[in-house]
Amino acid sequence: MRRSVTDFSLLLGVLTLCSTSPLSAQETVPQPPLTRMLFVMDASNSMNAFWGNQPKINTARELLLKSLKELEGQPDLELALRLYGHQTPIQPGKQDCDDTKLEVPFSGNSIPAMRSTLQSVRCLGTTPIARSLEKSADDFPPLLFNSTRKVRNVIILITDGIEACDEDPCAVSRALQSKGIVLKPFVIGVGLDDTQKYALQCVGNYFDASTPELFEHVLNVVVTQALNSTTAQISLMTNDGKATETDVPITLYDERTGQIRDHFMHTMNDRGIPDTLHIDPIHTYKVVAHTLPPSTREHVVLKPGIHNIIGVDAGMGTLSLKTGSGPSDGTLVSAIVRRNDEMATLHVQEIGATQRYRTGVYDLEVLTLPRLSIPDVRIEQGRTTDIAVPRSGVLNILPSTPGPGAIFSKKDEQLEWVADLDPTAVRSQFRLLPGTYQVIYRSRSASRTELTLKKDIVIESGRSATINF
Repeated sequence: MRRSVTDFSLLLGVLTLCSTSPLSAQETVPQPPLTRMLFVMDASNSMNAFWGNQPKINTARELLLKSLKELEGQPDLELALRLYGHQTPIQPGKQDCDDTKLEVPFSGNSIPAMRSTLQSVRCLGTTPIARSLEKSADDFPPLLFNSTRKVRNVIILITDGIEACDEDPCAVSRALQSKGIVLKPFVIGVGLDDTQKYALQCVGNYFDASTPELFEHVLNVVVTQALNSTTAQISLMTNDGKATETDVPITLYDERTGQIRDHFMHTMNDRGIPDTLHIDPIHTYKVVAHTLPPSTREHVVLKPGIHNIIGVDAGMGTLSLKTGSGPSDGTLVSAIVRRNDEMATLHVQEIGATQRYRTGVYDLEVLTLPRLSIPDVRIEQGRTTDIAVPRSGVLNILPSTPGPGAIFSKKDEQLEWVADLDPTAVRSQFRLLPGTYQVIYRSRSASRTELTLKKDIVIESGRSATINF
């Protein structure tokens, strides 16, 4: 699609809202997405000023009429026109900041009315950008409650100046976002000073156009993003650069607002390559592949109208935790998995389960008695790392009367506390890793230290041992 434009001082913005309505039981065949484009045009008094060899309003009108001509007959497209600054002339010390009006509502055949309105418009008043954007959010017809059709609502703002009514377009943007409307304008300005440019950067993506060709390029990008189908594939890359990782949940975030734009399970198609996605190119994305730990790529910008390939480093291997030989007692044991030399818990994996992790080095803490530390476990690309955890044995402690006590592991004549005995219990049972232990105990009725009893015992995998006091 080709457009030609002439110089004039112009700002352009786009506001998009993607929405779907609840599923209708009567509809079985999905309809093509509907795009609704609302042109919000500056018709304030400043548009009468000359730019080049004619008033800016003439150039703007020429641009819009050419755009409408190329949009005419587009399927699944509805257009509307809102003007501002065209109803109340500016008077000394007075301006009408409510001078904004939806002149042509949405329909599939609105271009003739828009053409007539543009040809007769007179530029009179002030520039209420924020209020016009705020009211524009209500110009889009609500979706029917039983419609399953996807709708893309796009606002294209054309203005030759910045906000003139002491209101904040950035605040309007935040308010619209809180209602689920994402304001991400593409802003192009000609002849603006640095202060004016700065005031508009918070509204969206700002482009400073010094030539008509540059403005034509930006307009083409905006309209293409509004109309064209853009596809992409997310390639989860192995360490050796192959796009073969898959079966991972992926979330696409709007990087500017933090809102979730899509959430799905990564899939290989029947040709063995990442499946094709239809993604709205109007946003800048943060792509999060929910590997362990997550694989993230930020600042993802799609080129509209073409197939985009988004590569994300996500090389993975598998960790398999197993129990050693010996009969099982059915007890579930888990292990805390941490990245090497980090304290934060990454995952808790049950013994007997397998889990994929990003390649790298990890530390394990198995939640046995006593806890078992397994440092420096290496996960390699496409391989399974097997870790065998010794099967516990059972220690039964039967005191003649309840009393305080404790269990210690005993190794190289060093004692390490493992657990306390319940001083009110007449029987205690502990599942312990194989090894040598010492149990100390004193009857609750004993009032002398030398009445403390000590017994050593060896625990074997899958076997029971008993201590009587």
